[in-house]
Amino acid sequence: QVQLVESGGGLVQAGGSLRLSCVASGRTFNYFAMGWFRQAPGKAREFVATIDRIGRSTDYADPVKGRFTIARDNAKNTMYLQMNALKPEDTAVYYCAAALVTTSDSTEYAYWGQGTQVTVSS
Repeated sequence: QVQLVESGGGLVQAGGSLRLSCVASGRTFNYFAMGWFRQAPGKAREFVATIDRIGRSTDYADPVKGRFTIARDNAKNTMYLQMNALKPEDTAVYYCAAALVTTSDSTEYAYWGQGTQVTVSS
C-alpha cells in the first residue's frame, strides 16, 4: 500500500512554468515505477510521463516532449514534474500514480493521488 499526495498546481499564463510534486508514504517508494497522468474537462485521462524505480529511464507523451521533465528523489519519497512553456491545452487535473512496471498504460497503475489542478491562461 502506498499513499500519494500531489501539490504545486495553480494558475499560470501561457509560456510560464510550474513544478508539480508527488509525495509518497507507506510502502517503500523505490519499489514502484511512477507516472503522471492528466485529465481535462470532458476528456479521458491521458498519460503524461513515467519514470522507472531508480530514475534512470523516462518516457513522455508526444505533446509534452521537450517541455516537461519527470524526476524523482527516492531519499525524499518524492516525484516531480517540471512543466515549462505551458500551453492552454495543458490545462487539466494532474495525477501521480505508482505501478510495478514503467509504462504509459494507466491500467498498470494500482495507486493514485487525488490530483492537482493546473490551469494555463492564454
